[in-house]
Amino acid sequence: MKLNLTKPLIVFDLETTGLDLVKDKIIQISYIKVHPDGKEERNNMYINPGRHIPDDVAALTGITDDDVKDAPTFKEVAPKLEEKFKGCDFAGFNSNHFDVPMLAEEFLRAGIDFDFSKCRLIDAQTIFHKMERRNLAAAYKFYCGRKMEDDFTAHKADEDTEATYRVLQGELDMYAPGKQDEPERQLNNNMDELAEFSKLNNNVDFAGRIIWKEMKDKDGNTLTDANGNPRLYEVFNFGKYKGWGVADVLHRDPGYYSWMLASDFTYNTKQVLTRIRLREFNKN
Repeated sequence: MKLNLTKPLIVFDLETTGLDLVKDKIIQISYIKVHPDGKEERNNMYINPGRHIPDDVAALTGITDDDVKDAPTFKEVAPKLEEKFKGCDFAGFNSNHFDVPMLAEEFLRAGIDFDFSKCRLIDAQTIFHKMERRNLAAAYKFYCGRKMEDDFTAHKADEDTEATYRVLQGELDMYAPGKQDEPERQLNNNMDELAEFSKLNNNVDFAGRIIWKEMKDKDGNTLTDANGNPRLYEVFNFGKYKGWGVADVLHRDPGYYSWMLASDFTYNTKQVLTRIRLREFNKN
C-alpha cells in the first residue's frame, strides 16, 4: 500500500558500535526518503566512529574497522543529513527505542540541534508487537509472505531498511479499515495516527529521565485543556526528585540543573532540561 503522506517520511536503520546512547557511535546509516508524491530516494553510508568496532559487533554486522577507516565521521555528514531530514517524519523498526535516540545524540555531538519533537515518529516494530508481538524476520514473513533470509541478509542496515519499508506497507494493507472486523485491529493510512499508535511510553526525553504526568486539582481530578485532553507537565523519573515537577525542582534547587549538565546523562536529556529551564526563566 502506498503511504498516505502529508510530508516526507524517512524510513531508516542504524548499525552502531553498541547500545549505549552516551558512549556508542553509528557505523552505518541507511534511509529511504519517501515523498508525498511517491518519489523515493535511497542512501546508504558507512560512518567512521573514531573508535574500534567491537569484535562481537563486527561478527554480527559484518562491518569491520577496515570498512569504515576511510568513511566520513558523523560530524562530517551531519550538515547534509540535517538538510535532507529537515521537515520530515521518521519511521523504523525499534526506532523509537533506539535508532531515533541514537541519531539525536549523534546530531547533538556534532553540534546540531535537530528537534525530533516536531517530527512524527512511527515505529513499525511497535505496531507489529501490539498487533502480533514478534521480531522483524517474523514480521516480514507475516506481512510480506516470504522468508526474510530468502530476500535479505540480516543485520545490514540497508537491507533491514528495505525490509522495514515493506513491512510497514504490509501492515497498512492488512489493517486497513474494511479488512479487519475488530475496530482495535484497524489502522488508518495516516501518519498522525501511526505516530500516536507507535508510542509506548510517556517520555519527554528519549532516555526516560523526564516524563509527562497529568496535572491534578486539589481534589485529585485531572485538569483538561480546551479540547478536553489532559493537561501535562514534566516530572523527574529518577533520583531524589523522582516524581517532582522539573520546573519546581529548578526553582527550589537551581544547583540540580548544573549537576545534571556535568553528569553522565545523554545530550538529549540535557537538551530537554535546558529547554524547560529557559521556558521557566522566560516566564519570570
